[in-house]
Amino acid sequence: MRFLMLMIPKVYQGAGSRSLPQDFAPSPDAVERMTRYNERLAQAGALIALDGLHPPEKGARLSFQGGKAQVTDGPFTESKEVIGGYWIIQAASMQEAVGWAKQCPADEGDAIEIRQVFDPSDLPDDVRKAAASSDVEAALEAQAKRRSK
Repeated sequence: MRFLMLMIPKVYQGAGSRSLPQDFAPSPDAVERMTRYNERLAQAGALIALDGLHPPEKGARLSFQGGKAQVTDGPFTESKEVIGGYWIIQAASMQEAVGWAKQCPADEGDAIEIRQVFDPSDLPDDVRKAAASSDVEAALEAQAKRRSK
């Protein structure tokens, strides 16, 4: 099973996020600790993908009402939890995914949300058929090839 682990860092939340400098980056120590964790995931064969995200001030959020998109530039003051990064991992169960998340070198006040990723076999036939797209499959295969180089 695949799981998405969403990092919700305290530094990106509320008023603290608005006080981050424009060129914010995590500290070398924090990155080094996280890299060691990511290496353990990779060595165990659990790591599928991961990325860190810029602060919400550099983002945009779209909401949809009446068939139209409304764009709001960051920061998002109405948000209670802002994502700072993610991992996609392979695990045999939710309990195993939770075990991996417990090992994360998170800072005080950070949170990780874990969600199982839908596998096509989880979906009814009509939903699988509606989701089928040779263009999307080809783009994902090409992306996987680029990443493996």
